Amino acid sequence: MTRRRWIADEVSGTRAALVGPHAEHLAVVLRARVGQAFDISVGQSLHSARILSVTPQRVEFELGEELPAHSFPRLGLLLAIFKFDRMEWAIEKCTELGCARIVPVAASRSDAHLVRAASARVERWQRIARQASEQSRRTAPPLIDQPHKLKEALAISAPTRIVLAESERQLSLREAMAEHPPHEELVLAIGPEGGWTDAELQLFSAANWTSASLGATILRAETAAIAATAIAIAELS
Repeated sequence: MTRRRWIADEVSGTRAALVGPHAEHLAVVLRARVGQAFDISVGQSLHSARILSVTPQRVEFELGEELPAHSFPRLGLLLAIFKFDRMEWAIEKCTELGCARIVPVAASRSDAHLVRAASARVERWQRIARQASEQSRRTAPPLIDQPHKLKEALAISAPTRIVLAESERQLSLREAMAEHPPHEELVLAIGPEGGWTDAELQLFSAANWTSASLGATILRAETAAIAATAIAIAELS
């Protein structure tokens, strides 16, 4: 049976710990006991571990041997802000698929009150990404940035940067990746409900982003994010 994996909150030498709600879930919901074995992620490394002590506030582990860990491609997403329940779904699923960074972006068609509330949501998004990382057996969650204005996000550096656009009719995401093979890092930009405006696409073009399509159908923002991530991870793996 595959052992459950956790991402440590604290690490000191050969000891690691889960604290707060993280510990409470393991101690109270899963009824963990001293001596139980788990896999514990510490930074970018993975270790076997056994529980030394358990309380709802803190679960202590003794770290054992280092285990082989799968490395994911360095895929970043500029994710335009849209309805939070659907955005959380996208964050969870893109985390499971293996994205390395998610940058929420205030787009022209993002609802103004959602943009204003986005900064207060980052901690929740980080928690969702962490839980999804543990469930999917990643060694670390993706970085979830504070919300960016579009002009700030356009300046994010990567060897390959692709904006997904409904207006693109010729170049698919796979074709764009083939034309600009990502050597170190790939960043994809996913628009809000209603898509990017013409003015925003002109900004992407001026900043040397490549425009690409996900196909002939019009996808919801969360579907586009998940589909683009799945295609990119498959092409990079």
